[in-house]
Amino acid sequence: MPKHGMCPAKEPKMFHVQRAEVSWEHVETKVLLSHLKDMEWTGGKRNEATCGDFAPALTESMCIKCRQSAPYPAKDQSMSTSGGAPSLATTAAAVLCVLAAALVLASGQQCGSQAGGATCRDCLCCSQFGFCGNTSDYCGAGCQSQCSGCGPAGPGVASVVPRDLFERLLLHRSDAACPARGFYTYDAFLAAAAAFPAFGTTGGDDEQRKREVAAFLGQTSHETTGGWPSAPDGPFSWGYCFKEERSPPSNYCEPRPEWPCAPGKKYFGRGPIQISFNYNYGPAGRAIGVDLLNNPDLVATDPVVSFKTALWFWMTARDNKPSCHAVITGQWTPTAADRAAGRGAPGYGVVTNIINGGIECGHGADPRVTDRIGFYKRYCDVFRIGYGSNLDCDGQRPFNNAVAVELAAQ
Repeated sequence: MPKHGMCPAKEPKMFHVQRAEVSWEHVETKVLLSHLKDMEWTGGKRNEATCGDFAPALTESMCIKCRQSAPYPAKDQSMSTSGGAPSLATTAAAVLCVLAAALVLASGQQCGSQAGGATCRDCLCCSQFGFCGNTSDYCGAGCQSQCSGCGPAGPGVASVVPRDLFERLLLHRSDAACPARGFYTYDAFLAAAAAFPAFGTTGGDDEQRKREVAAFLGQTSHETTGGWPSAPDGPFSWGYCFKEERSPPSNYCEPRPEWPCAPGKKYFGRGPIQISFNYNYGPAGRAIGVDLLNNPDLVATDPVVSFKTALWFWMTARDNKPSCHAVITGQWTPTAADRAAGRGAPGYGVVTNIINGGIECGHGADPRVTDRIGFYKRYCDVFRIGYGSNLDCDGQRPFNNAVAVELAAQ
């Protein structure tokens, strides 16, 4: 998230808010200004608003800064005083934060015609407004570049994974012994993939596209495995057997002001990637348009939402980590720091490092890494493609100490 230093002083000067009649091109800025137009109070009538009401453009980091430097209300609290009308200081804080966000958004385009023809990093789509992302808002109507990933646009993921092949890949997911039987459907997979059009379609040949799908299913199958050494058809035929973490040790709530835990909610591993912790549920939900902080159970009850959280994680670069998508499709260029940390050779091993490197990488051979590789190799065999090189992360230092997901099965 961008950091902004344009928050109001603690004692802003008195001024009256008039209706804004400014024309902006960026859609999120229009959203901000539409809220600003509604910020009027007449005859003592209270008009409530919250920091969160200015989403999606007003990021949580902006809200936090404004709360720290001015009497700005916490999320879900009214910007009014007990007497009904808001204090001038509160009004000024809110308005200046909104205008600061609008100014940044109006001048912060990242790609396309608004940025001299620049393209997005990690093969993200460039929206008609000049911003980078991987959802239909960016890759759909008006998209300027990389609308299907980098390189020539390939066919949809359904042509890479037709229904009969999907059934062969995830052979025992609907076995009577699997708690998730009947949940992970092919139609849900395609519906979720439609929101991330670069997934499984990036690259100039079928092998590259198949390898991404094999890598995605390999990693997520490990997270949801129900296999055992002597299982029918082998242990790597039992991916997608679980949809919820077994015996979670906690509720996975780590206090974060930008991603507050909802009362009584638990953020243990759910779905194909076993997404965990409030700081992952929050941004995943925002990206796919679902409030997962207040409704984390949706990841285990709605199969499309479930697949979307896994694809969001796969397609999204965060902190100092590239996206799994960029690594496996060959679009990631390691930095000097990556090379020094043993991460200089892109491959399936770097993907494992992105997902759970803090636990599994950098200390020699690890049976969990071996299990991930086993699933990946089986899927590559079904696709009849090579494995590529650099499959493990034994000699790689983790990207950082934050663990993005927890294992569903040990």
